[in-house]
Amino acid sequence: MEQRNQTAVREFVLLGLTERGELKGFLFVVFLVMYLMNLLWNGTMILVIGRNSQLHTPMYFFLCNLSFVDMCFTSVTVPKMLSNLISDKNTMSFSECITQLYFFIIFTTAECVLLSIMAYDRYVAICKPLHYFTIMNKDVCISMAAAVFIISCFNGLLHTLLIFQLSFCNSNQIQHFFCDFTPFLQLACSDTSINELMIFTEGSLMVILPFLIILISYFHIIIAILKIKSTGGRRKTFSTCSSHLIVVMLFYGTLIFMYFRPSSAYSLEKDRITSVVYNVVCPMLNPFIYSLRNSDVKMALKRFLQR
Repeated sequence: MEQRNQTAVREFVLLGLTERGELKGFLFVVFLVMYLMNLLWNGTMILVIGRNSQLHTPMYFFLCNLSFVDMCFTSVTVPKMLSNLISDKNTMSFSECITQLYFFIIFTTAECVLLSIMAYDRYVAICKPLHYFTIMNKDVCISMAAAVFIISCFNGLLHTLLIFQLSFCNSNQIQHFFCDFTPFLQLACSDTSINELMIFTEGSLMVILPFLIILISYFHIIIAILKIKSTGGRRKTFSTCSSHLIVVMLFYGTLIFMYFRPSSAYSLEKDRITSVVYNVVCPMLNPFIYSLRNSDVKMALKRFLQR
């Protein structure tokens, strides 16, 4: 009986960003351009870092991983969204929806953990410069990068396995442009208390713990910067982590607003806009932020383009 209930709804209808037909063509062009820019700039960042030996340092190694995660993160949701904007078929099967949610959780978690590792890297570089290459050696960096994806895969597997225990037998309309947690769980006709408990405990841990690491790292970084006597020295030291700080504020600001606010404050329109920001806008802006505010990356990019 449980299996029949689970498969009673065989496909879901994604209502998308808007139901206004006159806007769909415009939105398709806008998001297609943003998606291609995301792939182009993040791919270019990976190539530039990989081909330039001067950038083979821990900071750029993690930046390279961040660019890879951003490309994958956007590719989980945007292609289907673009397809729905120009096609009348806006359905997804149960397995497709679960798969999309699984990879969405993986790359969201990976982004959170990677940003915390990059903050720790800046802490070691600024607060313990003499021991930087001893602490952040090649083996440590590779182990950290591997841990990011192992933790992310287990986190995604945990939540998707819990969703498999639910049954869907009522409405099949998802009020979103992808299979996100909140609108997806609202369609379940069985008890979702365990899922919600895991989201607000283990799921919160995957977001809040990296965020605390970032806050603690920057607390020590700011103290170290304030101890520098010259204004030029302070500015130069802070510039090495300002790009990362901007990326953190953009990503965590939208993520916390989306998932960690009272249920009474939920709004369908706000959720869609916020989802677009951290699904499309943030991954696209990350390489711009790092390249425009980093002289080493700008010079390496200039040489790469000249070749």
